[in-house]
Amino acid sequence: MAFSIFKKKDKEIKTSETGIFNRLKSGLSKTRQVLNTDINELFTSARKIDEALFEELEELLITSDLGMDITMEMMARIKKRAGRLSSADQLKSVLKEELVALFPEMPDPKTASAVTRPHVIMVVGVNGTGKTTTLGKLATRFTREKKKVLIAAADTFRAAAIEQVGIWAERAGASIVKHKQGADPAAVAYDAVEAAIARNMDILLIDTAGRLHTQKNLMEELKKITRTVARKMPGAPHEVLMVLDATTGQNAISQAKIFHEAVPLTQLALTKLDGTAKGGIVAAVASTMHLPIRYIGVGESLDDLQEFEAVRFVNALFD
Repeated sequence: MAFSIFKKKDKEIKTSETGIFNRLKSGLSKTRQVLNTDINELFTSARKIDEALFEELEELLITSDLGMDITMEMMARIKKRAGRLSSADQLKSVLKEELVALFPEMPDPKTASAVTRPHVIMVVGVNGTGKTTTLGKLATRFTREKKKVLIAAADTFRAAAIEQVGIWAERAGASIVKHKQGADPAAVAYDAVEAAIARNMDILLIDTAGRLHTQKNLMEELKKITRTVARKMPGAPHEVLMVLDATTGQNAISQAKIFHEAVPLTQLALTKLDGTAKGGIVAAVASTMHLPIRYIGVGESLDDLQEFEAVRFVNALFD
């Protein structure tokens, strides 16, 4: 009986993984249409591994928004390895390996030390990137895992932001701390940390502004929130997650650099990958920033926000 139960669970896990992979492939369809078709044409069995092939591959990678510098460095490594290869299929495998190597490794949750409770995650990013929607989907994901979640509505400069995060909190079954529009964002974050400790919450998600009025400096406000949170709970925020819009291409890297200088980021999320043919930006951001990609968004539904796995992502692009 026990054996049959384990078999059933294994089958459910495999089915779930297949569903995630298929959803990822579907979400990356625009990039796949450009990249995969051309890659397959490059790597036909009869194709010689020569300089002409390298030039075409180089152009293709740059077109996918991998970026000039990263492409040139990666091509140099591929060319060094090419002497030991005898077929275009082998070269394609090398390409996939080199792409996977661009991504910093995420710590294994099984070996990670015990997470501090409440675990404070500050979510930052420019307005319009899907920042608050991503936060809402994360809140739902955590409550599904039976975690007690509190959301801080610290984007107080837009009434719509407070309302939006309130809708997500209700939908996710999470609690919320909010003040009136125009209130001090740092005060909201402080009260939220205090409440999270008092209520024995597992997760505190802090929504922040992505754009402020001209007389306010966004980066200074974010620094103030960080200092205030740390004053109430030393070591917090434990994570600073920046949400980037993949459709903005190389601009996403510029945004990440500016935010990283103000509030050191620990991880990244890239949204709207289903809306771009330049999915190479995911590898470009990770490699340039030397930060792990934690989540990617490949559609509108809740399950379209996926935990990022480099091997699965690269396989979804080419397989």
